[in-house]
Amino acid sequence: MARLDINRSGEMEVFVRAVEQSGFSAAARSLRMTPSAVSKLVARLEARLGARLVHRSTRRLQLTPEGVAFFERAKRILAEIDDAEREASFGAAPKGRVRVNSNVPFGLHHLLPLVPGFLDRYPDVRLDIVLTDQVVDLFEERADVAIRVGPLRTSQLVARKLGTSRMVVVAAPSYLSRHGTPKTPTDLEAHNRIGFNFARSFDEWPFKENDAVRTLPAVGNALAGDGETSRRMALAGVGLARLAWFHIGPDIAAGRLVPMLEAFNPGDSEDIHAVFVGQGGRLPARVRAFIDYLAETVKLPYDGAAG
Repeated sequence: MARLDINRSGEMEVFVRAVEQSGFSAAARSLRMTPSAVSKLVARLEARLGARLVHRSTRRLQLTPEGVAFFERAKRILAEIDDAEREASFGAAPKGRVRVNSNVPFGLHHLLPLVPGFLDRYPDVRLDIVLTDQVVDLFEERADVAIRVGPLRTSQLVARKLGTSRMVVVAAPSYLSRHGTPKTPTDLEAHNRIGFNFARSFDEWPFKENDAVRTLPAVGNALAGDGETSRRMALAGVGLARLAWFHIGPDIAAGRLVPMLEAFNPGDSEDIHAVFVGQGGRLPARVRAFIDYLAETVKLPYDGAAG
């Protein structure tokens, strides 16, 4: 019989995360632990099992044959635990942790302001929020809900649409006073266009000219790692940025950013979805409560000029 002071599922989760993240340091960051704590947990697991699971003589984590077998079985067990929790909490009062992953602009401007009201309504729910513009795998990150902006990939996930927001090119008055205002897309060749330093499905700016759409790359001397950094660069007068209206609507209304080349705007927009694992339509009450609250309270600004 297992000793009661051994958290076997916790050890499994640390080990699986270390393998998936290809190292103790990366696993430690994702688990909010120290690398030494992760290493000690894996060593304790090995001592309890009486088997070596990983080779420590190389920089990259390599599994022993026993480690490969344990990793595959541990992943299945952890997935079954998640399924059991979903089954047990289906229909129960909202309670427990909800892991949420959101891109930075939506998270800062729309998600975080809703947190106090949600927690007031559901005081037994604990929100665990991570903001990143990198697209994460819900299964690997063990997240309950992710906010996705833009086209959705085909997957086993369920999506609930939260809104739509038009894209717009903007610049700060300070930038325009120094460099002038572009009148046509061709004028952009002489302007600094803030781009992104991570892979995106579509990383060019489209413009409508003579019933056709042409694209220009986001070329300049400044790159951003997320949409909020791009917004702040534009506000500081670094260059032009192309962002969604839900992100910069208040800046435009306040005159901090000025829309550019609207006569050439093709009117393309980005859909915003909450995506989640919804096996057989069943969701833990805590997750369903959070998704329903998002759908109820998120009011995305959409510029009607695009139709």
